[in-house]
Amino acid sequence: MTDPLRMTETPRIYLDHAATSWPKPAGVLESVDRFARVCGAAAGRGSYRSAVDAGHVIESLRRRLAETLSAESTRCISFHPSGTSALNAAIHGVVRDRDHVVTTEAEHNSVLRPLRFLQQHRGVEVTVVPVDANGRVNPDELIDAVRDETRLVAVTHASNVTGAIQPIHVIGQRLRHHPAAVLCDAAQTFGYLPIDVRAMGIDLLATPGHKGGRGPMGTGLLYVAEPWHREIRPFIQGGTGSESESLEMPDAMPSKLEPGIVNVAALAGWLAATEPETGQSPPEPNATESDRAWARLAGLGHELRSRLAQLSGTRVIGPNESGSNEVVPRGDDGRSAVPIVSLTFDAVSPADVASILDVEFGIEVRAGLHCAGLLHPRLGTPREGTLRISAGHPTTSAEVDAVVDAIGEIVAGVS
Repeated sequence: MTDPLRMTETPRIYLDHAATSWPKPAGVLESVDRFARVCGAAAGRGSYRSAVDAGHVIESLRRRLAETLSAESTRCISFHPSGTSALNAAIHGVVRDRDHVVTTEAEHNSVLRPLRFLQQHRGVEVTVVPVDANGRVNPDELIDAVRDETRLVAVTHASNVTGAIQPIHVIGQRLRHHPAAVLCDAAQTFGYLPIDVRAMGIDLLATPGHKGGRGPMGTGLLYVAEPWHREIRPFIQGGTGSESESLEMPDAMPSKLEPGIVNVAALAGWLAATEPETGQSPPEPNATESDRAWARLAGLGHELRSRLAQLSGTRVIGPNESGSNEVVPRGDDGRSAVPIVSLTFDAVSPADVASILDVEFGIEVRAGLHCAGLLHPRLGTPREGTLRISAGHPTTSAEVDAVVDAIGEIVAGVS
């Protein structure tokens, strides 16, 4: 039988953490395996012991994540198969026919495509606010685009192309008394930056669990602020293990957004990832250990940007921290970017560089448009996109050295 995982034994340097984190902490994999082998029951579908145990896994993780985000209660946290599913649950659940929505050019297609669908089929009007050359939105311009009747304001917390951190706190605070819901896509910041949804004025927050959270794939959450519990409509209908006599979805959160069997094995792994001894827990406000972890990652990102910017024939896209006198815009808490660096080259395509890095150096990065459909024309990279290098919790200084040296060798060879 052909082994589809032929790369398993091949030495590699993984630098695509913006897509998913790897390697997962050993405790995460052990928890997934242990649940599947020892319990394996569906949560909420029986009163026998293993089904109850599965429910305990879900509720333990729900409680941990509610605490991490400073949510009002565990009822505010619903689980989804991915960050994309969570974003769709938020957008389709809140936006009504012919509503007005404000978003930005920096958004991922997981936001832009649902909005386009609503434009085409539900008469929804969407205002897209431009971003600057760093991929960062001006909060004044965004607020100016909000109308009295605006229903939703959707902003990514950090660009998955440039790493630029958006001023979510400013936006949320300024819209605190506006009836629109503020939706934050935290795919690139959850597990790296502290997020306090109430202090930041966030009404809806979606994130996968497998990136900075270091959980398994197939995990995601949607935070829904309590005032929106009755407003949000279930995007998918089905069995919930409760109120089975009714053909209507339950009206209570979070069950109204959780039809079908929940992937408890994956959630058991995500729960393990929140334990400090597993490796890296999601950051909490004022957590010294998390501050140290962020300082290390920020240092790696700065090193990548500054060293790559010095290579002849290479252009760093987005926040420039190479030592120039350029004023670097900053997002919440004075941070300018998560450790994501995008590049283009004078004499070779990003796709070719990515291929050479993989085949010749065993370094895995991503080339292309990165599912950011509106951002690349603004960045001047509309055709081939960029080469994206993204660090994560497991990334080392030696791996940064390796990728910088390898790219230097490649561009020198083609110049």
